[in-house]
Amino acid sequence: MAEAPEPAKFDVSPCVVRSGETVEIVIRPLSNDAAFAPGRTYAVTVIPMEEQPRREPASRVAGGELRLTHRFDGEQEHGLFVEELRGAERVPVLDARVYSVDADLHARRPLKGDLHIHSSRSDGKEPPAHVAAACRRIGMDFMAVTDHRLYEPSLEAQAAFAGLPVDIAIFPGEEVHPPENPIHIVNFGGSRSVNAQFSEPGWRREVDAIARGLADLPPKLDAYLYASALWTFRAIRACGGLGIFCHPYWIERRRYHIPGSLADHVFAEQPYDAFELIGGYHRWESESNALQAARFHEETRRGRRIPVVGVSDAHGCECGELFGWYFTIVFSPSPRLDDLVGSIRDLWSVAVEALPGAPVRVHGPMRLVKFAHFLLREYFPRHDALCRGEGEAMLAHLAGTRGARDALASLRGRTLELHRRLWAASP
Repeated sequence: MAEAPEPAKFDVSPCVVRSGETVEIVIRPLSNDAAFAPGRTYAVTVIPMEEQPRREPASRVAGGELRLTHRFDGEQEHGLFVEELRGAERVPVLDARVYSVDADLHARRPLKGDLHIHSSRSDGKEPPAHVAAACRRIGMDFMAVTDHRLYEPSLEAQAAFAGLPVDIAIFPGEEVHPPENPIHIVNFGGSRSVNAQFSEPGWRREVDAIARGLADLPPKLDAYLYASALWTFRAIRACGGLGIFCHPYWIERRRYHIPGSLADHVFAEQPYDAFELIGGYHRWESESNALQAARFHEETRRGRRIPVVGVSDAHGCECGELFGWYFTIVFSPSPRLDDLVGSIRDLWSVAVEALPGAPVRVHGPMRLVKFAHFLLREYFPRHDALCRGEGEAMLAHLAGTRGARDALASLRGRTLELHRRLWAASP
């Protein structure tokens, strides 16, 4: 029996549909040799992945395209197997995939982002604007430069593309280090610097007041450590940001960089908005991510609802390591800051590990993990290919290349249009 052509020879749209709704799926050939010929007979078999009976919906050929109408039930992936009938022989033509989701998930866009990354203004390699452009080049829909103790570099990245037709959302941010406290906290999207507030009068008095009000602290935990962390998370939330509890199992100088008593209490009290479940560790540091994933599962077994993110924590975009290896997918109504922050807090995000040459791993709520794996196979490769040109045009603009602005204008809106085409609208 002949083998089916590669799926890349066909475009299947929509590929994300609402569960329980009848939709028309259009399979378009991407080359003349793959066109569906009139007068030939094709059979389509739909095989749901999760215990639903296979079906053979009616299909028709028109203009070289194959169209079928079907109701996809349940929140699950469905295989579309297309065969040409030649007498008693069934010749494989295509093996494609469609995913059906409930209305609440269907209404949200899957947006890729990096919420923790550095520039040359602290200990990274490239200027903030280069970091933002490089993020778009690898498929990010949103990002923030989060330099150590510095808020201004993130504003520099925003200013470099202000007024330009770019589709990546660039937000303010910083990595916050409370004085005399080893904890690392990211302020993603906050409207002001939290690091700057540590030099303001009264900051330490506020922390001391919080410390005096703490009850039932573990015996080994210094009250100041938790009180200053709690103050920081509150300050980030007060300025509209997302407070991220970072890499508690980072091994530095042969020990975890924060005391276990502090990490335990932060997990118990959950003052943070999101947990950096997957962080920017090199391959030889994979133990740290494994421990963070184990801690997440242990805490959820205790009944805790933990919003999660994945970040590169990269200190260079052109180094060949870390950048793009780890990221977040947020299922959000839009790439606006309030939608992203609200969606992450409400558990609409997953953390992704995508190291070169290794299987992709997705962490978070089961429902979203399954869908994200489908998207990483079937949607994001096309999305990322469109982003690549935009990122290159952003870098060209930074280099002063003539025509870069016009190139950006011509590329704007392509990823949104791709999403609209691949997500079936209600009938």
